[in-house]
Amino acid sequence: MPLRRCTGCKDRFEKGDMIRTPRGNFHSFDCAIEYANRRSQRKTQAAANKVKKEKRAQHKTDRERVKPRAKWLAEAQSAVNAWVRYRDRNDGCISCDKPANWHGQWHCSHWRSVAASSATRFNLFNCHKSCSVCNSHLSGNIKNYTPRLIEKIGADRVEWLDTQRQTVKHDVEYLRRLRDVFRKRLRQAKKRGETNIN
Repeated sequence: MPLRRCTGCKDRFEKGDMIRTPRGNFHSFDCAIEYANRRSQRKTQAAANKVKKEKRAQHKTDRERVKPRAKWLAEAQSAVNAWVRYRDRNDGCISCDKPANWHGQWHCSHWRSVAASSATRFNLFNCHKSCSVCNSHLSGNIKNYTPRLIEKIGADRVEWLDTQRQTVKHDVEYLRRLRDVFRKRLRQAKKRGETNIN
């Protein structure tokens, strides 16, 4: 007589010893009841997990709805800064002679400061990797930054950056999209191990 596999314990038994149910074939009622209980527990757990997931999603939505614009601005700037540091990871400091393997802290330095030109705050021509010494303690070390920037992006682009004096107030939706786009770009670039991402 051919052997059949029990749906519950997965052992093989002769066909004549099996109990047929809509859920499968079992070698005993105890095995069928145990299988039904496990199945019920899995369904209950899945429903509980779904509720938890929905609550987490709702909580995140509520948190983002009440998040102040300044927080969105900081998150967007942080995402752009992280991208710039990764983009320039093989370059030294834009303002001094520190090499790429310098073991200090690296910053994203703005050639046109955010206060002077909020329109170029997120412009990638305006943002470059700099050491913490130049960026924080020497206010960008602009005297050395300018000629190196001209060499890196060209005089036309530097001249264009210099003409940008507008004050721009980015709305929350723009800042959210900007943050998400740069975070995604950075994740993808790191995953692919890109070396040239300009």
